[in-house]
Amino acid sequence: MVSLQEDRQEEAVCPICQEHLKEAVSTDCKHLFCRVCLAQHMEKALASGALCCPLCRKPYSEGVLGEGYICHKHQKRFQRFCEKSKCLLCVECLESPEHQSHSEPTIETAISHYKKRLTHKFRKLRKDIGKLQQLKAQEEEKLQALQEDCGNHKLEAELVSQHQNKGQLDIISQQQVGQLEDTSAEEARILELSKAIAQISLLVADLESTAKELDANTLTTASDLLKRSTPKNLDELLSLPAPAGPVAN
Repeated sequence: MVSLQEDRQEEAVCPICQEHLKEAVSTDCKHLFCRVCLAQHMEKALASGALCCPLCRKPYSEGVLGEGYICHKHQKRFQRFCEKSKCLLCVECLESPEHQSHSEPTIETAISHYKKRLTHKFRKLRKDIGKLQQLKAQEEEKLQALQEDCGNHKLEAELVSQHQNKGQLDIISQQQVGQLEDTSAEEARILELSKAIAQISLLVADLESTAKELDANTLTTASDLLKRSTPKNLDELLSLPAPAGPVAN
C-alpha cells in the first residue's frame, strides 16, 4: 500500500470511481487507485487472462493490493470470504473439501453486505440510546420529586415529635420507610440505564468506525461486531414501568 502525500493533489482522485482515494494502492507503473476499485478491476481482468493498468495498460502483479489481499499458503489473490469459517479464500482454497459445500460471496459483495448490516445495526442502536436517555431523564425527575417529598416528611416528623403525637408519628415513619424504598428503586433504575447507555454507545462507535473503514482485512471484525451483544435487559429497560409515586400526606 502507498501512503498518499498531502501535496499530491493531482492524485487525490481515483481514476476508476472518480472519488477521493480510499486505501490508495499503486500499480507497478506508479498509478494510484482505491484498493477496492483496483481489486474489482483485477477480478474482471483475470477473467480475460491479463492484468493491465486501467490507465496506461502496463502489466502489474496481484501483489500490488498488499499483504491483506494475498493468500500466504498459495500466494494467490483472495477472492472470496467464507462466512462460516470467517476467513478469506483464494481460488485454490475454494477447491479444498472444507469449502466446496459452502456458498462464499466475493470479497466486494461481502464488504457491501456487511456494511449494510453494520449501518442498520448502529442506526437502530442510536434510536435505542435516545429512548434510554429519555427514560433516564424521566427517572431522574421522579427521583428528585421523591427526595423532596422525603425531606418534607422528615420536617413534618420533627414537628410532630415536638408535640409528642405518637400515633401521627408512627404513620409518618411508615410513610418515610416506603419513600426510602421507592428512592432506592429509582436510583437502581437510573444506574441500570446509565450502564446500558454507556455500553451501547461504545458498540455504536465501533460499528460506525468499522462500517466506514470496512475492507477485506476487517470483514472478520465486522462479523464479530454484529454478534456483540447489547445489554441482556435492554428490552426490559426500554419498557420500564412507572415506579410508585410519592406517598400522599
